[in-house]
Amino acid sequence: MKLQRTIKAVIRYGETHYIAECVEIAVVTQGKTLDETLANLQEAVALHLEGEDLGELGLAAEPTILVSMEIEPAHAQA
Repeated sequence: MKLQRTIKAVIRYGETHYIAECVEIAVVTQGKTLDETLANLQEAVALHLEGEDLGELGLAAEPTILVSMEIEPAHAQA
């Protein structure tokens, strides 16, 4: 079994905050700014993985977080 070296997460803007959600693990967090959301995501992932056997989760040692962001397309103004 090949272990994943990255944890994928998606950030989107909700009604009032940015929301970050991991794809492979059960981690969801939010923040008022992108910087705050990213910091909260790093902390939430670290706390979620603390004391876990990463191999059982399919993750390599010291995985990184790969973030994608959903944004609304810009519309050309006439």
